[in-house]
Amino acid sequence: MMKGAHFPATAAAFALLALATFHLVSASDPSSLQDFCVALKNTDVFVNGKFCKDPKLVTEDDFFFSGLQVPRNTSNAVGSKVTPANVEQIAGLNTLGISLARIDYAPNGGLNPPHTHPRASEFLMVMEGTLYVGFVTSNSDNGNKLFTKVLYPGDVFVFPVGLIHFQLNIGKVNAVAIAGLSSQNPGVITIANAVFGSKPPIKLDVLTKAFQVDNNVVRYLQNQFWYDNN
Repeated sequence: MMKGAHFPATAAAFALLALATFHLVSASDPSSLQDFCVALKNTDVFVNGKFCKDPKLVTEDDFFFSGLQVPRNTSNAVGSKVTPANVEQIAGLNTLGISLARIDYAPNGGLNPPHTHPRASEFLMVMEGTLYVGFVTSNSDNGNKLFTKVLYPGDVFVFPVGLIHFQLNIGKVNAVAIAGLSSQNPGVITIANAVFGSKPPIKLDVLTKAFQVDNNVVRYLQNQFWYDNN
């Protein structure tokens, strides 16, 4: 387990300010029609979002979450762990169009694998360590362009909504980052997990032609354990 991470007050304030600004310009969720709509979790009815809790029953705890200062265990196949703070953890985020996450990275190659958020753009601020980050553009006449940057504590990088992106710890010590997302429920699709770990599996004919490899390579990849770091 990692040593405790330090979160300077100025960095935390910057993260909150950036998140608020980010929300104003790029929130993807519908706006609330009242002061708040705290999510009602104990229901079997599925809707696009969450039902509202009776405002008379709302408490301070509906807007509270504790634990982002706590380091997570990165002893797994990819060497990273994401700790979300979205509407599932903070009921008061319902209809507000924002959420947060903490990402911990193991030294020497801890990876948040290539993935997308189908419902949110993201900004990432490094709190500790050194990260190599990047995203790939959608298909175009010029192909798929890769944008990358090496980030240090206090640096911020933005990942546009829906685009494949990643972060890799290139340092010799643990790394920590805070992500702000423009949705109460941004969703995540980890590319390798989705393509080679789907249930039921995608047919061999599809993957062999798409990746231009033979059946044995696809079978090998489908038989791997695809770890979910979320």
